[in-house]
Amino acid sequence: MNIKRKMAMKARIIKIGNSKGLRIPKALLEQAELSEEVLIQPREGGLIIRAVKRPRQGWVEAFRRALDSDEDRRLSQEMSFPNKWDEAEWRW
Repeated sequence: MNIKRKMAMKARIIKIGNSKGLRIPKALLEQAELSEEVLIQPREGGLIIRAVKRPRQGWVEAFRRALDSDEDRRLSQEMSFPNKWDEAEWRW
């Protein structure tokens, strides 16, 4: 997150059906890098709003980079099985 200057704005809590809501200005959403889904946690005197991090987020890109860099093949060539630990410690 690259927030150079922290913004603070006043806002009104509005009624939305049986609930209440808050309009968050686009500029704040963009600076905080928030999208459609957020996590809201209560805190004494306020709320904390955070982006939801998805499990395994970014894995596809990481695997593509590993394939492109041929890293997996180099690792498998460097490691031989069984190794010393397998022979001395492991019970088959």
